[in-house]
Amino acid sequence: MSEQTTIAVAMSGGVDSSTVAAMLAQEGKTVVGLTLQLWDQTRLAGRHGIPDAPKAGRCCSLDDVYDARRVAEHLGIPYYVVNQEERFERDVVRPFVDEYLAGRTPIPCSLCNNHLKFDQLLQTARSIGADQIATGHYAVNEWDAKRGRWILKRPVDQAKDQTYFLFGLTQEQLAHTLFPLGRLKKPEVREVARERGLKLAEKPDSQEICFIPGGDYKQFLTAYLEEQGEQMPETAGELVASSGEVLGRHDGISGFTVGQRKGLGVSSPSPLYVLQIDPASHRVTVGADEELATRTLRARRLNWISIPELTEPMRVRVKIRHRHEPAWATLEPAGSDEVLATFDEPQRAVTPGQSAVFYDGDEVVGGGWIL
Repeated sequence: MSEQTTIAVAMSGGVDSSTVAAMLAQEGKTVVGLTLQLWDQTRLAGRHGIPDAPKAGRCCSLDDVYDARRVAEHLGIPYYVVNQEERFERDVVRPFVDEYLAGRTPIPCSLCNNHLKFDQLLQTARSIGADQIATGHYAVNEWDAKRGRWILKRPVDQAKDQTYFLFGLTQEQLAHTLFPLGRLKKPEVREVARERGLKLAEKPDSQEICFIPGGDYKQFLTAYLEEQGEQMPETAGELVASSGEVLGRHDGISGFTVGQRKGLGVSSPSPLYVLQIDPASHRVTVGADEELATRTLRARRLNWISIPELTEPMRVRVKIRHRHEPAWATLEPAGSDEVLATFDEPQRAVTPGQSAVFYDGDEVVGGGWIL
């Protein structure tokens, strides 16, 4: 990399991205800070129990923008806020709503990374003369000359591993992206922040989805649809046991997710869990915990990273949600843009709408969306 290369750092206002900007600036790189303004957190305030004032600690808040700007000033680098609220709503928020209304459980962070934090960020970076982008994600990005491909790997700090949310990155995006924290552990990152004089070195990590106040997605769905002048779709139906016995009725399939235990609306001598949601019949099937186990999953809308495509069965480890320990499976093609994963051991609560990410050791082979 030449000294003239300009790097646009995606600055979220957190300690990770701020430390990335500080590290690159100290290395003598030409650094520009960019923050994507994605969601007005006061927009649905007061509707259906949503607080009038945004809760502290939520990702991408106005306080975060302030913190990012303050870090840029401290480092003496240019800083810009780019409004992408319209695209964020179109590509992340609306699909999130539609997926829940269809009885699936979406994962908005992966959509945001695919459509905005890399795609749009790279476009914006180029428009201001930057050749590369850098983010505070915990991941490793390497060029493999033998395969002629960019390879995405799990980071040193596997407790902070974010590769599950990055499976959709293309070769073009990976070629222009830096992950400077991939070989550091979180305590080391905070120590670097302290050494660089960053006042937010002790700032807690954000935990919530940026547009879901308090994590209550049902509350958000109702408020969002009301704002849009839309009615909640009528999806009330039967709550049935796996045997087919009708146990009761529910108010709508958007109130359920596979693996859910609380809020089922029926009593039972033993715990019941949501096993399946049928969007066509509006039927929600419940059963015992052991009935959540399954040996297979299908995924579509695939993106391959370490290989150009899957042409024959491959042994991989499959991660079916962020905190899931990847499990061994055989992956094989299953039609156009679909794969079938057959696990060595049954896995609990494979959930339609979530991501399935495939690993070969620490490498991300690719991933897709669970059917």
